[in-house]
Amino acid sequence: MRDEEKRRQAAALQNVINTDSLPLQEYAEFAAEAARRAGEIALRYYQKLPGVEYKADHSPVTVADRESEQLLRRLLEERYPEHGILGEEYGLTRGEAALRWYLDPIDGTFSFVRGVPLFGVMLGVAAKEHAPEKQVPGPPRRARDENGVNGFNPLVGVVHLPVLGETAVAWRGGGCWWNGTRAHVSATAKLEEAVLLSSDPIDLARSPKQRGYERLRARVKVQRGWGDCYGHVLVATGRAEIMLDAALHEWDAAPLVPILEEAGGRFTDWRGRRTISGGDGFATNGELFEVVRGVLGGKPKPEKAGKA
Repeated sequence: MRDEEKRRQAAALQNVINTDSLPLQEYAEFAAEAARRAGEIALRYYQKLPGVEYKADHSPVTVADRESEQLLRRLLEERYPEHGILGEEYGLTRGEAALRWYLDPIDGTFSFVRGVPLFGVMLGVAAKEHAPEKQVPGPPRRARDENGVNGFNPLVGVVHLPVLGETAVAWRGGGCWWNGTRAHVSATAKLEEAVLLSSDPIDLARSPKQRGYERLRARVKVQRGWGDCYGHVLVATGRAEIMLDAALHEWDAAPLVPILEEAGGRFTDWRGRRTISGGDGFATNGELFEVVRGVLGGKPKPEKAGKA
């Protein structure tokens, strides 16, 4: 990239950003290649892990998670040194930057450590559209959700599933692409014909979200546990209609908003807000969004009439 172009982009990133001027396709292509390279690290350790550690929240972490995020951060520092970064393993860098990358080096680590191929590398890009956030010491904390997206508007999303050889790439206005083919959600408009997915059905059944989950499960055609990022990709590519996540971080949610929206679907928190900081989330094919939101919230909405 030319020095003049770098200076122009750096100046634009100091405070609030004009997203229309951003090279979103360039970011998406970079993210897809970076995810592929991080996936190669995961593949080297897949079914060959030397050991597993557990964080304070009892979630697993491995050497592959750390090495993958280290690679992603190194690639970003070389290509976009003025951008902010928020990653699962190493927290927030340049929190004042108006453009932020979200990194989940291995989403679905439990599947990964058990040798199950339903895990992926996730990258997202979001632009700040409000006042800049100050850098503070300690772990990342959530700011006020001022506009449904924590002040950051998700613009680019990538999910790469290295064992399956699948990649979903999306950027605002550019569509969602699945292994080079345009991705679309399904046209299913009846809940009774829908496929419901979730990362952990047992956890949902034991959580405060149990009642909404049970109401929804009772109405769908079939439920499967194809969860984590893989479940959301299945919705974006028309292979399922609903995916529930009872707990999500910003690095989980940021890539999913553009992927689902550009495929014609919706991704929101359980309250129906377009946000990456709601702490939970669900994806739908769009046709079923209002119905699913109503069922989860205990306020059923009428379904659209099926197509003749």
